[in-house]
Amino acid sequence: MRLLGVDVGGTFTDFIYVEDGRASLAKRPSTPDDPARAVIDGIRELGWQPDEIVHGSTVATNALLTRSGAPAALLATKGFRDALVIGRQARPDLYALHPTRPDPLIPANLRFEINERIAADGRIVAPLDQAELDAVLDRIIRTGVRALAICFIFSFVNPAHERLAMQRASERGLSVSASHLVLPQHREYERMSTTAANASLAPIMSDYLQRLETSLASIGPRAPRLRIMQSNGASISAASAGANAVRTVLSGPAGGAAGGFAAARDAGFDDAITFDMGGTSTDVGLCPGRLLERTDLEIDGIPIRTPSVDVHTVGAGGGSIAWLDQGGALRVGPQSAGANPGPAAYGRGKLPTVTDAHVVLGRLRPGQILGASIALDPAKAQAAIQTIAEPFDGDPARAARAVIDVVNANMARALRVISVERGRDPARFALVAAGGAGPLHACDLADALGIPAAIVPPDAGVLSAAGMLRADVARDAEQGLHISIEPDAKGPSPALSRALADLAARARADLAADGYRSRVRILRSADMRYQGQSHELPVDLPDIKSARAVARAFHAKHHERFGYSDQSRPVEIVTARAKALAPGFRAPLARQPATDANSKPRNAPGEWASVEWDRKRRTKIIDRAQINAPLKGPAVILQEDATTLLPPAWQAEPRKSGALILRRA
Repeated sequence: MRLLGVDVGGTFTDFIYVEDGRASLAKRPSTPDDPARAVIDGIRELGWQPDEIVHGSTVATNALLTRSGAPAALLATKGFRDALVIGRQARPDLYALHPTRPDPLIPANLRFEINERIAADGRIVAPLDQAELDAVLDRIIRTGVRALAICFIFSFVNPAHERLAMQRASERGLSVSASHLVLPQHREYERMSTTAANASLAPIMSDYLQRLETSLASIGPRAPRLRIMQSNGASISAASAGANAVRTVLSGPAGGAAGGFAAARDAGFDDAITFDMGGTSTDVGLCPGRLLERTDLEIDGIPIRTPSVDVHTVGAGGGSIAWLDQGGALRVGPQSAGANPGPAAYGRGKLPTVTDAHVVLGRLRPGQILGASIALDPAKAQAAIQTIAEPFDGDPARAARAVIDVVNANMARALRVISVERGRDPARFALVAAGGAGPLHACDLADALGIPAAIVPPDAGVLSAAGMLRADVARDAEQGLHISIEPDAKGPSPALSRALADLAARARADLAADGYRSRVRILRSADMRYQGQSHELPVDLPDIKSARAVARAFHAKHHERFGYSDQSRPVEIVTARAKALAPGFRAPLARQPATDANSKPRNAPGEWASVEWDRKRRTKIIDRAQINAPLKGPAVILQEDATTLLPPAWQAEPRKSGALILRRA
């Protein structure tokens, strides 16, 4: 089978294509005005004929950030339509004299309510009147919106009213997102916010995927099957992604985390920190033997409750713009030159960026072609860096080194957030450097945090696309409930067992409807808390044979997260989840050239050049494919999709997996 992984980033669109067991890599500039164009043009230009495509999309993320989703209306229980604005009492900036908050996704004139009510136990307190429902839906249609979010009180316990409203609204041609399908959990504000986000995003995502599938059908004799990366590190069918668009808001970062963790395991490391630095942003994630998940996202002030890989993102990338603030201090990012115009070294931009700083320092080479499509222009990079060089005695090299120091500090801070601030010692982990710019900074960041080894995967520059290709196919099912487990509980919990069995059957059926029936496995988990707590922890539940085993799993997770547990307190389960997974493709990784076991391996000769480190040093410039023995720095290691910097006193060791392991010599 011919497979293609595609990750659309803010600066580059990355491709990894597998045919007959051989992988081909490519990078092309993104087309922010129409992300699909870069995908289609790249496939046509490269002459590929994939049977299946796994695609990471930023469409949902960008639509939320720019508030460019489809206009949507909200239908809520009488008295609750403004819950979307009231939210919670939490203030993100506690000491702000004039606090501001983002506008809700759905304005007041598009929020409607209806007289219906379901109790917490599922009893119907106030029936839904169909005549009133039809009248309200007629008013909604007259507003001209395309989409509708339906969020009734306690519909996750009894969805009868939401189902009726959903049916009547669908008959009128509306794209409907019902909360009992989007997020069947307690907490009305978060459930309403997530449902509203899905309602706004679903038409945009569906339109994008339909255009993409239409264009893909024109490429070859048979249209490839299209899968979309979810925020949780697994993929779903294009049709499912269109209906559940809110599940794709962290599509790209999830691919990078999944690919980074897989690369660490391939290289022999169980504990890893993934570090994916692209042109616009950097995503970091902690993987203590597994990919960590979270459900409490917030994007531009909008609470989103959906399973996602636990990554932390900062506005630091190769295209991040360097600038001087009013006090004369050097800043880098979060603004980015993006794909258009891009860094000055790409030939069109004029503002100084991180990429330009590397060019000025000689670390990105004048004759180098980035992504096989962009030639570097050192003169323009020099001119751009010169614009911020005045505080550095007009020396562009000093200014460039300062730019690198500042962006490294920004990224080191992000790495500390997901490690030190969560009680994890970075020295116990390996750093996986990914993205086109990641290997340029890996050794500096490892030094800053005391990390003993950095891993540069063979496909480092397109690792996010590779992670998408290797990702499992998954469907999730979840249900809000309330089950208590007493400290002296004996035997199984029948209510939990029934709920998880029903959810597993639903997830398996959804996966089968997407065309995946074989080799399916089920993962079970639950959101749990101590009685009296107001927030929960997600807990994996491999053993549900006894209630005591379930409680023990929570105690262990609570102790890991907070440093203590109390086995004398009752435990509550508030959400049960099941995930059905079918295995994705395990893409082959490039291998280093074989060497004769009876001879001492030697690296092929490379070029030598003067490169700025702490000062100018004679540095080896070598193609990565020529490395088949330990290489001592300083060196600049070139490959089509990324550049690796090996500073003085560091050493690169090639592994059979194709990875380079960077350590202090």
